[in-house]
Amino acid sequence: MPFKRTLAPALLALAVCSAPLAASAQNFSDAQRGEIETIIKNYLVTHPEVLEEASAELSKRQQAAEAEKHANAVAENAKTLFNSPRGVTLGNQNGDVNFVEFFDYNCGYCKHAMGDMLSLLKSDPKLRVVLKEFPVLGPGSVEAAQVAVAVRMQDPGGKKYLDFHQKLLGGRGQADKARALAAAKDAGLDVARIEKDMSSPEVRATIEENFKLAESMGMNGTPSYVIGKQVVVGAVGLDALKEKIGYARCGKATC
Repeated sequence: MPFKRTLAPALLALAVCSAPLAASAQNFSDAQRGEIETIIKNYLVTHPEVLEEASAELSKRQQAAEAEKHANAVAENAKTLFNSPRGVTLGNQNGDVNFVEFFDYNCGYCKHAMGDMLSLLKSDPKLRVVLKEFPVLGPGSVEAAQVAVAVRMQDPGGKKYLDFHQKLLGGRGQADKARALAAAKDAGLDVARIEKDMSSPEVRATIEENFKLAESMGMNGTPSYVIGKQVVVGAVGLDALKEKIGYARCGKATC
């Protein structure tokens, strides 16, 4: 009947999207409720694409809400995220896009992602990269992060830090204090000073700051990034990172 064909989409919309329908449904008789349920069921069986469309719209709205939440969190923590003296800053110090990476020296995905970061540093002269230790994978990761912070304390310019970072993150085996100190020695750093600085309040404060930031951004794994106002979780690959940088720089994937 034409009435049923017209009524079905309206009932479906009310059933899916309108909470007041649950209350008003109490006013229907059992027979009326049964007929409404049959109409909706038959409509969905005949037009299953409606569920696909509803699911896509829901996903779109959830993504928009998540992006807004992330943007607000970035804005609230911008000073510490981008300009904390406890981060290691590489690339263009006055770059037009901030690219912040949270990493763990025992994260296999971070090892692959390091190549992406180095490629971006080499190919994008306007990019400002900030590295933040985020040791979430156990005691060895914490030890490696402590060494890394001590390296940063000894090398504020970041040149030796980057060399150390590549040696340790690119190396084989479990990262811990011993492997981190060996990487620091290979990078030409003062190992005795590092061992002394590892127990300093600055090392503890740096790692605590990074964990607090990650929690504020909703990050629970590595690698995770803040690119402009966007939070990106996971090793998404070089092309995806370039797109995120493009959106941060000019509002589209490619500027």
